Amino acid sequence: MRTRTQLLAIGLVAVLVAAASLLGGVLRDRGGAVAAVSRADADTAADQVLAGIAATRGTDTRELERAVRANPDDARSLVLLGYAYQQRWRETADASNLPRSETALRRAARLDPTDALAVTGLGSLALIRHDFRAALEIGRHAQRVAPSSARTYGVVGDALLELGRYEPAFRAFERMVALRPSVASYARIAYARELLGDLPGARAAMELAADAASGQREPAAWANVELAKLDVRSGHLTRAEGELRLALELVPGYVYAQEQLARLETRRGNLPSALRLARRAAEAVPLPQFVSLLADLEERVGDRRAARRQVATVRAIDQILAANGVRTDVESALFDADHRIRTATLVARARAARAARPSILGDDALAWALARTGHCDEARSWSDRSLRLGTRDPLLYFHRAEIERCAGNARSARSWARRALALDPVFSVRWAPSARSLAR
Repeated sequence: MRTRTQLLAIGLVAVLVAAASLLGGVLRDRGGAVAAVSRADADTAADQVLAGIAATRGTDTRELERAVRANPDDARSLVLLGYAYQQRWRETADASNLPRSETALRRAARLDPTDALAVTGLGSLALIRHDFRAALEIGRHAQRVAPSSARTYGVVGDALLELGRYEPAFRAFERMVALRPSVASYARIAYARELLGDLPGARAAMELAADAASGQREPAAWANVELAKLDVRSGHLTRAEGELRLALELVPGYVYAQEQLARLETRRGNLPSALRLARRAAEAVPLPQFVSLLADLEERVGDRRAARRQVATVRAIDQILAANGVRTDVESALFDADHRIRTATLVARARAARAARPSILGDDALAWALARTGHCDEARSWSDRSLRLGTRDPLLYFHRAEIERCAGNARSARSWARRALALDPVFSVRWAPSARSLAR
């Protein structure tokens, strides 16, 4: 068990004073204990229902499918099946599980409109699909169905966050952790703090998430990976590797740990090992982020033909995701801007993506698309918006450096590039070398 007392003493250092009061208070207590309200509500039932699914590696849906075929009006089995399909998506990146999840959960909600777990499951599905306005609407409905459920605040907070409504999102996360301290609630506090540039505070909250995940293999492995990411951002590479090794002990072959180990091996200049790890992750779970990393590494070692194949694979994956209701518009705009793909429509697509997802990520995607197509002055204004929370993200800083270079501001470009490298000298397989050139 990790020591909590000193972690709870770390307050939020934030640009937004209101947000600081929201996110700092719920994780501080003079006695070192969590100040939280205990609730015997829908969350207790939810934990019991979902425990078997969350603990399973390689979720098998066949038994639940047989139960639903035998009794199509069994709402409990339908809810379980809906969540099991979402878990299968996380394990395999097979997007066909998402329409199946929707069908099962909608049937369960029709059978019992007051079933908070079914409604919240639909909200989680909308978040997976990046349909954040629908997620917000569903989450609000779930709150009316189960006003004391912490899970509903997670859905609402996540949706608000991606819609750029940060202060109400942070309030939702504070309410969530006060209602039910858990892996999910602490992790959201950690992400909020990271957005606000408070990396020590983010790690403190993620330590609490790791504590809460104790005894649950996959959630604990996930928390270890998130801790490792924060350690890399803070320059603690040895500690990061230790967290990743712990994740792989808990869940052998855990692809999210393999991806981060590939990035660590790249930092060490061990490209053959990095390639093996990245390829293993991309083949096991073909998510765009894994395949994109593999493409960058193949290009780095000079295998441009293989890199082009991976770039084509990312586009094919995006098409499959879109066919199953997943919106990847922001991520696609960034990827296409990186590789200068479909540049004639790039800015229009980035504007539409940002309109659907007006977060700092949407702002950055539009800024980057504008810069890569020569619209330097407008790019700067969107870059300003992407940095408004004080987020210490070296990729955002590098994008700003390139925008300043695009606008002919060499001194400012050099300054931003140096800031990116100061945060993380190897922040991107693809772009760190360009940042070093700009910094000189």
